[in-house]
Amino acid sequence: MQVPETLDAWRMVAARRQLEGCVPLSALARLEGSLADTEGECRFALEFGRDALQVPFVELVIETGLPLVCQRSLERFVFPVKTVQRLGLIRDEAEEAALPPGYEPLLVPEDGLLRPLELVEDELVLALPVVPVSPDSEPVDRTWSASEEEQKAASPFAALAALKKQ
Repeated sequence: MQVPETLDAWRMVAARRQLEGCVPLSALARLEGSLADTEGECRFALEFGRDALQVPFVELVIETGLPLVCQRSLERFVFPVKTVQRLGLIRDEAEEAALPPGYEPLLVPEDGLLRPLELVEDELVLALPVVPVSPDSEPVDRTWSASEEEQKAASPFAALAALKKQ
């Protein structure tokens, strides 16, 4: 099914709609700068509804592999992302405090229109590791010991000892 560019959040909640889609990574411009390349695609599902407390939500399920550059080996690797995020739909910041635990607030614009691909891209940007490291890369566990001269030079008291000798 083709996911529309925009959808009416409140209509989707009322109808308890579910959508599934797939987007090439190359279509996610804000994410592109963090990737090694844009090879691959992202599968996602959106489920709109109300929970037992009548809180309107959209649940986002995302599955993809992000091509990143390992900061240890500088080689490309695929970082798997599998995330489920429940976003509580709010009309203004005041409603944020009423959201149940585990809900992330999503401020719905006045016109009620949401852009599904923006939601997906936001979650992928948040899923990016601060420092990408491939699980296959070897840890750098080499210890470099300073020479005796370097240790003496680094000592804050070395200068005092030199003065004392004079």
